[in-house]
Amino acid sequence: MAAPDMKPTRPLVSVCVANYNGMAIIDACLQSILSQEGGLPVEILVHDDCSTDGSAAHIRANYPGVRLMESSANVGFCIANNRMAAEAAGDYLLLLNNDAELFPDALQSLLSVAERLRRPAILSLPQYDAATGELLDTGSLLDPFLNPVPNLDPQREEVGMVMGACLWIPRALWTGLGGFPEWFGSIGEDLNLCCHARLLGHPVIAVHRSGYRHRVGYSFGGGKVQRGRLVTSIRRRALSERNKSYVMVLTYPTAYLALLFPIHLAALLLEGLVLTLVKRDVLVWNEIYLDLPQDALEGTPLPAPTAPGSPAHAKRPGPGLLRGVRLDALQAAHAVETRHSGVPVARQHTRDLRRRAPSPAADPGCARSDRRTARSRSPTRSNDRPPSGRQ
Repeated sequence: MAAPDMKPTRPLVSVCVANYNGMAIIDACLQSILSQEGGLPVEILVHDDCSTDGSAAHIRANYPGVRLMESSANVGFCIANNRMAAEAAGDYLLLLNNDAELFPDALQSLLSVAERLRRPAILSLPQYDAATGELLDTGSLLDPFLNPVPNLDPQREEVGMVMGACLWIPRALWTGLGGFPEWFGSIGEDLNLCCHARLLGHPVIAVHRSGYRHRVGYSFGGGKVQRGRLVTSIRRRALSERNKSYVMVLTYPTAYLALLFPIHLAALLLEGLVLTLVKRDVLVWNEIYLDLPQDALEGTPLPAPTAPGSPAHAKRPGPGLLRGVRLDALQAAHAVETRHSGVPVARQHTRDLRRRAPSPAADPGCARSDRRTARSRSPTRSNDRPPSGRQ
């Protein structure tokens, strides 16, 4: 078996691993990259998000070929991956959670599909539960309210989104999309990236070979189905609902948004009321549901952009549903066609892009399903700060 080429030549693939207090899991993750078949020229970047368990020192001492970026503050998953992508030299990026392990033929499988497509696309592999070996999904479809519905159809290639736990993307396409919106913090950034890629005509593809094992929820807490119920944490749920609402506001055509968003908010508030009464815990209401309508309708101030001109980081006054504000990437579509390292950014009017936004009726990546199937009914308390390695 030929190991990946770790020589100081220009890499073809840059594997980016966001780590926070991953001492117990980081070896399995890194070893799975180092043992890849095919002899591909690969570089490994690890962003350590101010860990306190000595995992950064462990990586530095035991993996001299890894490019270790040590943050002086805990900045979260989005910023961590943006930093690594900015330093990456490969033609392709693979964003990989520190609690994920690649199958030996993972990179070769992703590369072969990417080359077969001959157009920029986001890819991912079958996701298996690390504890049980159960197939969790091969990408996900999306219901009208952007709840992920696991794709278990071996014949379906194009999906609505793939998990950021193992996300393959051409570096040029990442640059063209502006990376992750840093104001998301964590959770939902993969949904946002996939929706905007599809909005611009770039498919999101489920690769039905190889795979990766994932300790779902190890890093961030929650997000795992147990006994048929999705167990989550208050913080994870709050970020998930907030950021999912943002993606609806930023990508849905106006007609769909006007119809679905009030239903979405009403259902969330009703759900919050029921959960609060059942659990007899006002923290559930205060931490998850209380600010959702205000955040969605008025927006929140953003930090200074890290990459001027980048759509995902451009100055924005907030989603502002009542003001009809859209992500700057939509307004930027009026500009003359530009190219980012060979990836064209389509020259279209905003109305054309909105017509191609995720549609519950027409888009192959959307599924009509009971939104409750992807809803949590068991939020648990969590006071963890947002780590960069998560899912």
